Amino acid sequence: MKIVLRSNVDGLGKRGEVLDVSDGYSRNYLIPQGLAMRSTPGAEAEATSMRRVEEQRNAQSRDAANALAQRIGSTPMVIAARASDEGRLFGSVGATEIIGAAAHAGIEIDRRVVQMDEPIKELGDHSVTLELHPEVKMAISVSVISDEA
Repeated sequence: MKIVLRSNVDGLGKRGEVLDVSDGYSRNYLIPQGLAMRSTPGAEAEATSMRRVEEQRNAQSRDAANALAQRIGSTPMVIAARASDEGRLFGSVGATEIIGAAAHAGIEIDRRVVQMDEPIKELGDHSVTLELHPEVKMAISVSVISDEA
């Protein structure tokens, strides 16, 4: 059965795509959930319109992410944390602290863009990846210094 996707479906396609799927999958899942509609000439014209709008929205989002990446790249990220004499932190530095350092510098970022395998547990310079957009990823340097309080 030919269908037009109304929203992004993982493993199947993106909003506005015209696809051939099995009858049961479309009748029992996609159409009742509102994820797709049957393909007709009118629906295909609507799909073209949906794709055009989605491409414009994606381009605007990508441009905003690039502008944010330039601002972040020129801003030093320094985080003060309590540490032992050997340089091990009492606790750790995670995404929340990185976002706080960015906010202190006047940059607003979302917690979900910070990609860390594990929290930072030592003093020094560390590389952290930010995924601002699916097409805009950047590595920033985070300096963790001792908080001599």
